[in-house]
Amino acid sequence: MQELLTLDDAERLAEAALPADAWGYVAGGAGDERTLRWNREAFSSYRLRYRVLVDVSDVSTATTVLGTPVSMPVLVAPMAYQALAHEDHELGMARGAAAAGTLMCLSTVATATPAAVAEAAGGSPLWLQLYVFRDRDVSDQVIADALESGFSALVLTADLPVVGVRDRELRAGFDPPEDTVPAYAAARERSPTADAGLALLDAGVEWAYVSELRERWRVPVVVKGLVTGEDAELACEHGAAAVVVSNHGGRQLDGAVAALDALAEVVEAVAGRAEVYLDGGVRRGTDVVTALALGARAVLVGRPALYGLALGGERGVRQVLEILRDETENALALLGCRSPDEVTAAHVTGPVAA
Repeated sequence: MQELLTLDDAERLAEAALPADAWGYVAGGAGDERTLRWNREAFSSYRLRYRVLVDVSDVSTATTVLGTPVSMPVLVAPMAYQALAHEDHELGMARGAAAAGTLMCLSTVATATPAAVAEAAGGSPLWLQLYVFRDRDVSDQVIADALESGFSALVLTADLPVVGVRDRELRAGFDPPEDTVPAYAAARERSPTADAGLALLDAGVEWAYVSELRERWRVPVVVKGLVTGEDAELACEHGAAAVVVSNHGGRQLDGAVAALDALAEVVEAVAGRAEVYLDGGVRRGTDVVTALALGARAVLVGRPALYGLALGGERGVRQVLEILRDETENALALLGCRSPDEVTAAHVTGPVAA
């Protein structure tokens, strides 16, 4: 594969490599794609305040998430249907994340089983993203399989009670490869007359389910998809170990606030009771440190990792993640910080007029 200089290089080359329908699904957002754009543009509204004459001869990007060591404050976000991008699908993603020393979050709507992904990851940390099926036994089996395979946390996606209006997918004629998703296959086997795909999911999930997950499975529960302090407060009240400030990559409610613009409100509401992560629009190491300065413990990246997968399987994923790690290390040094833990609110100002 071609060597990459930036994550934007990966996006440009992946667009050329992927079929038009797959690209419409991977890169598209909801409606007029305003929130999709705002996720990236929001970083331009903040300014970094760097300190000088600090000894940065030894800088490390290493940190922890829920007590798990990772090589950088960058995790791989859950993404469905990774077989669309590369024949190695989630296995290549797991190997790439492991090679880069970071954590992968596996989607329920994966084209590989948790056991196979755990084997590919070779002991590197894994979390399971959870969509809740109307047939709860299917969800329970997915969770059990993941935990038996060594997954260490559950990430409940909260912002998809129904699917957003995704015009770009429709125009591209995208047809989800549902027959390759083990969780869907299990759901259809149990209810052969049920609707297909995301229609198999339960739109009635409420906050009590967060407590149920935590109490039943005895692992940390992360709630993904918050953009308000009110919901962050509820997540903490129901025992969430962490929250992900996210609008589903701009794929759900078009016009929703950019993830970065919602971060400070969520951090304030959480008030140290849970870890806070950011998902959406991260393309540079400077984006990573901006999120850290605004209170995030780490960020998750989805599309860029998938672009890397499309371009070179495991190697492409690793290259994308290592670009982010190197850029983050550079940004830390130039901020006057020796580690992610040294980044504080004093290192950022904004939002300001672009």
